[in-house]
Amino acid sequence: MTGSASPSSWAVLQHAAYEGPGLIADELRSADQAFEVVRLDLGEQLPDAGSIAGLVAMGGPMGVHDGVAHPWLAAERDLMVAAVAEGKPVLGVCLGAQQLAMALGAEVTTGEAAEIGLGRVELTGPGRQDPVTGPEYGGLSTTTIPCMHWHQDTFSLPDGAVHLAASRRFPHQAFRWGDRAYGLQFHVEVDRDLVAGWEPYLPPGVTLDRSTLVEVETVGHRLLRRFVQRALALGPTMPTASGPGGAGATDPVEPGGQDPQAAGVAR
Repeated sequence: MTGSASPSSWAVLQHAAYEGPGLIADELRSADQAFEVVRLDLGEQLPDAGSIAGLVAMGGPMGVHDGVAHPWLAAERDLMVAAVAEGKPVLGVCLGAQQLAMALGAEVTTGEAAEIGLGRVELTGPGRQDPVTGPEYGGLSTTTIPCMHWHQDTFSLPDGAVHLAASRRFPHQAFRWGDRAYGLQFHVEVDRDLVAGWEPYLPPGVTLDRSTLVEVETVGHRLLRRFVQRALALGPTMPTASGPGGAGATDPVEPGGQDPQAAGVAR
């Protein structure tokens, strides 16, 4: 990938060799969606927002404030702002979620302790009704999504965002902005190849139980499939007059803004 993409293809922004798209690639292929992986860690150039059908930003070991070492971080946020303003579907995962939050005006900070390993996030009330995260709840007794955590940085919620999920240590785990931009602090794109690439970098004592990974992968397929299907069902939109944060930021699925805390989840 060298900085231009077909208008009919998605751009997947990769920040580290071992942080590929995993199940996201599977679901894009299943939906007959072309995509190109942009290896920012190898110096490849970002596309223009107008040249892509959708945008995915993956995780990575760097932080949003490491712009001196990684000057593409600021350019990636600019691309996110432009993609959102043009009504393109956007998905940010881990670092990508922090980048999306910051691009939309939120603050990104470092938590007291890292959250690493297999776990779960708790869906908020709006998260249980969201068309991408909500069907995992589906009226059943469980309100959690199995996932992989690997972060210490966290974000505040952008103005107008809908708060979708939380954990005890980090209350802001997922959000939706508008109707087609999602930020997931946690990982559900995990497949066997990603796990094999991650394990050498995990801290001592962190192990990945294979039976739990199967559960994460199963749920990840469903959640990511719904994201792609929703993006295709909504179709293209006209650019908003005011851009992110303005009149175009209204939420057609869950009016009334955000739920700042998931019930029963402590900070």
